[in-house]
Amino acid sequence: METTSVRVRFAPSPTGGLHLGGVRTALFNYLFARKHNGSFVLRIEDTDQTRFVPGAEQYIIDCLKWCNIAPDEGPHLDGHFGPYRQSERKATYRQYAEQLITQGNAYYAFDTPEELENMRNRFRTEANPSPQYDARVRMEMKNSLTMTAEELHQELEKKTPYVVRIKMPAGREILLNDMIRGEVRFQTDQVDDKVLLKADGMPTYHLAVVADDYAMQITHAFRGEEWLPSAPVHVMLWEYLGWKEKMPEWAHLPLILKPDGQGKLSKRDGDRLGFPVFAMDWQDPKSGDIAKGFREMGFLPEAFVNMLAMLGWNDGSGEEIFTLEELAERFSIERIQKAGAKFDFEKAKWFNQEWIKKSSVATLQPLVRTTLQANGIEAAEEMLGTIIPMVKDRCQLLNDFVQQSAYFFQDPAKPELELIKPKWDSNKTAFFEGWLEKTEATYADNAAALEAEFKEMASAAQLKVGELQLPLRIMLVGGKFGPPVFEIISLIGMEATQRRVKTALSELA
Repeated sequence: METTSVRVRFAPSPTGGLHLGGVRTALFNYLFARKHNGSFVLRIEDTDQTRFVPGAEQYIIDCLKWCNIAPDEGPHLDGHFGPYRQSERKATYRQYAEQLITQGNAYYAFDTPEELENMRNRFRTEANPSPQYDARVRMEMKNSLTMTAEELHQELEKKTPYVVRIKMPAGREILLNDMIRGEVRFQTDQVDDKVLLKADGMPTYHLAVVADDYAMQITHAFRGEEWLPSAPVHVMLWEYLGWKEKMPEWAHLPLILKPDGQGKLSKRDGDRLGFPVFAMDWQDPKSGDIAKGFREMGFLPEAFVNMLAMLGWNDGSGEEIFTLEELAERFSIERIQKAGAKFDFEKAKWFNQEWIKKSSVATLQPLVRTTLQANGIEAAEEMLGTIIPMVKDRCQLLNDFVQQSAYFFQDPAKPELELIKPKWDSNKTAFFEGWLEKTEATYADNAAALEAEFKEMASAAQLKVGELQLPLRIMLVGGKFGPPVFEIISLIGMEATQRRVKTALSELA
């Protein structure tokens, strides 16, 4: 099936949770595809079986779904270019490896790990501290280039383990027109003979990505700039296999950096910086931890995607808040920056707060209800619908709704009475005892009337209203936060108000 439309792919390995960099790559692929009415393909690169994590593929699919950037084709969907798992395409890779060997563009290498280590020790110099398996050393090694036809036949007959390596040409300059970086030049003498086919018959990334991009008719390839040094190997494979005119246009995305700009943001930064999209059902194979993610911390998917898009891209307008549809409409490769983008968690929370502010009660209500339930708080639907508009501007994360609204449904466990004890005296105790007595039969549904009565009593007692309202707030809410205190009373009712004030007075006595 031949197609001329834009086709992009996101090709993660099922080895753990999706972190910021991976999801941003998926997002930029998605936005580019939508901008050009193209197809967004999910391809699972599971050729490294030693790092495979059961459940990780479904996790990747679920993450993309949560972010609302679901692919058009993938292992869980129909498509004309499958299979979409590399492990199911194994036979095609060997075919191409054998073709390259026949053409003289690749070779069998039988070197053992010990022989490779000896090579590195033998060729190591101050100027070359990490010798590569390249044109300078390949003729000193145990491979089909240094063997007679008979010796090679014997090794293959004995089933001696081998890998297949690309034979990089000597003395060539390779030009790559990167959509972000412009013209990039590579010297082949500085590139090693990468392994294309491993001893277990599975391809490495280098062979698989070229073979699959060709087979799936990928037109544009987005990936992190850490893959730029591998680009000359891939260009040569496209040329060697006779597909050069079908090679996709490349875009190497800037790194996502730590907030201080010192180094790449990595999975090893853990909970502090690199969070996965949402919690994994398995332990991280490296740390052993079950990591919480952006979803568990209370990020809205709209805010998360908005924040990710602005890591290394902007539309030039100075605006920062965009829906996914607006991002797709405005997205352009020209506006992706070359320099690394700093990830700032405080800025990420700002995006989320802005999205909480602009989200409707209908959108927030089920999310807030679930968040409260996870913290043991059952919230009446009608009450919740009333409370959300009152408190949402105070919430950066969905989890902030727990503190900002729990007191509407249950008495605060430990009111911060120590904040008012230094200025507490018998006059204030007497005031609140009198206020309790006067409001015992009062209906609390009129906040304005309650406030007027409170101020009138304060004036009669010759006490400042401000010095009384703060203690009342802490008694009812538990701390120095929340909407106007008499609005709180009008919602929780006089019975709960009386109970909380009496409890606080007994502790202040």
